Amino acid sequence: MGEQRVSIVKDEQLQHFVQHLLMDIQSFEYMLENDWFESGITRIGAEQEMCLVDAKTCKPAPIAMSVLEHLQEYSWAETELAKFNLETNLAPLVFQGNSLRKMEEEALSMLKIIQEKLSLFNAKHILTGILPTLIKSDLDLHNLTPKPRYFALIEAINEQLNKNAYELHLEGIDELKIQHNSPLLEACNTSFQVHLQVSPENYVKFYNIAQTLAAPVMAIAANSPLVFGRRLWHESRIALFQQSLDTRKTRNNMRESSPRVHFGKNWLRHSIVEIHKEDIARFRVLLAADITENSIEMIQNGKVPRLRALQVFNSTIYRWNRPCYGISENGKPHLRIENRVMPAGPTVVDEMANAAFWLGAMIGAADAVDDITKYVLFEDVRDNFLKAAQFGIDSKFNWIGDQKISVCDLILKELLPLSRDGLRKQNIDSQDIDRYLGIIEERAKRHMNGARWQLRAFTELRKNLTQDEANAVLTASIIKNQEQQIPVHLWEMPQINDLQDYEPSKLKVVEFMQTDLFTVQKDDIIELVAELMDWREIRYMPVEDKDGRLSGLITSRNLIRFFARKSISPEHDKKTW
Repeated sequence: MGEQRVSIVKDEQLQHFVQHLLMDIQSFEYMLENDWFESGITRIGAEQEMCLVDAKTCKPAPIAMSVLEHLQEYSWAETELAKFNLETNLAPLVFQGNSLRKMEEEALSMLKIIQEKLSLFNAKHILTGILPTLIKSDLDLHNLTPKPRYFALIEAINEQLNKNAYELHLEGIDELKIQHNSPLLEACNTSFQVHLQVSPENYVKFYNIAQTLAAPVMAIAANSPLVFGRRLWHESRIALFQQSLDTRKTRNNMRESSPRVHFGKNWLRHSIVEIHKEDIARFRVLLAADITENSIEMIQNGKVPRLRALQVFNSTIYRWNRPCYGISENGKPHLRIENRVMPAGPTVVDEMANAAFWLGAMIGAADAVDDITKYVLFEDVRDNFLKAAQFGIDSKFNWIGDQKISVCDLILKELLPLSRDGLRKQNIDSQDIDRYLGIIEERAKRHMNGARWQLRAFTELRKNLTQDEANAVLTASIIKNQEQQIPVHLWEMPQINDLQDYEPSKLKVVEFMQTDLFTVQKDDIIELVAELMDWREIRYMPVEDKDGRLSGLITSRNLIRFFARKSISPEHDKKTW
């Protein structure tokens, strides 16, 4: 979540902060123009987000702060927005040799340590884009991580809200259309964010390639199809993240406005600074920090500034390929691209396969193509991104040369060879190339990834189980496969006994009730009510007003009494029944 020492912007702070923000932009441009940045070396890194669940019920476990007390000696463990989330930061590595395998080993080692601490609380961690057992009430503010940054962020977003509530509307196999009172809906999402360090002279080229590759990488990696028991987009994180932070309301005029979570509106043309300037022009400052450094004075004194104002502002803009500035251990500033499209899970080895595929394709495409923007329209790239979010591995893209090509064909015929070439160029160990890209190849050949597995599994489970029990069994099966590090294309369908301790007696009503209701209104005729209850084989019919508020209830006993009296007296007054 970035810098923790921040606060909501007050009137007296805003001008001061914006002044520093503008100075940071000037300093950034100066450093770029005068070759201050590290070049000629490629590093990679990653951030691993996860959910915490009760070991028996697989429901969210809001215990992150307690667990972190047991992880104080590990600087890589951090909080996230919700109390049932954690994040780990993997060490940056030079992208060569066995770096991918070392990253995987480090991720597994961190998760092993976390699980040891979680066992003290009878809990487990799970890697999945959206936790299937989440319910709407889990996203109430009582589950907000109690840190000043998160309170400030929520308050700042709420102050920008230009409508009555946050709205979530997605359609897939099912439909979800709800309102919520806070942007904590965003906490549904967990991801595996991969960083690639890029030299300044190549940043524009690489960033445009990252935008082009976002769709196929997300499509093959998709792992977020279930939200509150609804089968929605294959990568529902994309829409859920945007809508959960969207403060805009529908207007009568045609003025365009952008959500803070977005893909971008055009190719990058000249410099990374273009992105920051566009974001500053489009979006209000949400958070401020007490800035003590004067970046321009530091530049004049030959010192590298942290650009803290820019860092704070950039942390509140959520591009799916985010530009990043940092300072390396040698004291030189560097540039990175943070890939945010890949979900957490289904296993660490699946995540590393996704990362290897993307990283290799980035290097391979940069080596093969001078300027990707000459060969594909940005409009097609953005359209592909939305298709991949909705349909995942089932998508069909508009590709280079105006091809119409399926995800699996594109990956097998073009992108896997390109990625292999890129990994070889970085001298990645050949056995690691075969291992990670082999997983991507098998997913494409078998037409199976995390999202498709979850959709098939949930649909099968719902034939015999309630929605809540199906969610719990599905989650337990995911954890079981993760613990064995089985790549998702080899997973079998879940079994009911994958969850040994399902306890429906401890369910809340909201977790067990039916939400697909048939209702009538006061002015409907009794005969319609009788037919509906007969057709749907139900004994109760809610009566609601035009705003959807409950007005009353008709029972089968009411109908029997009415029709019995009517048969005795055909003139029986309907108002007396």
